[in-house]
Amino acid sequence: MSTTYTEVPAPAALAGDVRCLWRSSFGGTSPILPDGCLDIVVAPGEVIVAGPDTGPWESPYDLGAPVHGLRFEIGRAARVLGVPAEELRDQRVGLADLWGAAGARAAARLVEDPGHLTEIVARRLGGSGIREADREVDHVVRVLGAGGRRVHDALAGRPLGERQFRRRFSAAVGYGPAMFARVARLVRVRDLARLHPGATLADLAATAGYTDQAHLARDCRGLAGATPSALLRPGPTWIRTPSPARARGPDPRRNPGLDLGSGRTSVSYKAGVGAER
Repeated sequence: MSTTYTEVPAPAALAGDVRCLWRSSFGGTSPILPDGCLDIVVAPGEVIVAGPDTGPWESPYDLGAPVHGLRFEIGRAARVLGVPAEELRDQRVGLADLWGAAGARAAARLVEDPGHLTEIVARRLGGSGIREADREVDHVVRVLGAGGRRVHDALAGRPLGERQFRRRFSAAVGYGPAMFARVARLVRVRDLARLHPGATLADLAATAGYTDQAHLARDCRGLAGATPSALLRPGPTWIRTPSPARARGPDPRRNPGLDLGSGRTSVSYKAGVGAER
């Protein structure tokens, strides 16, 4: 059976809040790992919101079943969804349960035609009453996502108390900056493993920002439920060919341990459910 995964960039009107639109037919053939993102997922007969994960998730959909999605930029979903992202952590929630009657109507339209996803999200975003994203949260997401190793350093110079900021970050992203730093580090090491299949686990760990290989092993078990060897080595279960629509790799200036070369590409964990094969 042919299985595909494709992404297209968000339309210009949603750029900054929406990372991409995607379509997959991979079903539950591989685990979906934490990546900090929230998605609206249109599957046969239902529409759900996939919250930010702190562990692996198995898709319940059959191989070959068409599934469409909209992936928010990290920290930007709560304004559209109407609830803090932390309330959706490790949850899959029906759109009707989230938005009531309006959600039921929207879900019915989307099941009929997933092409309405951008229109519905744009309307919710315009009616949210919150025109500006939280720039302080955006800053810390960028710093930690690019390889910043210490939350305290990422918060340095920000005009907020640390406790207050952590509450804002959790509401926007779904968990605190320390957990996000762990998720971002796991994404980096997986990107590096795909780009450098011959690298040792120790080199991958050091370049991605882990203290040592044991630190990598603990986070792999905690976030992915797998050993580093199972998670990072090329194979049909965990490592997929990257989608050409995503081209974001670890910052070599913050990851000097490996020569990343040119032409880097990256694929997010949720994208990992299916690049074309």
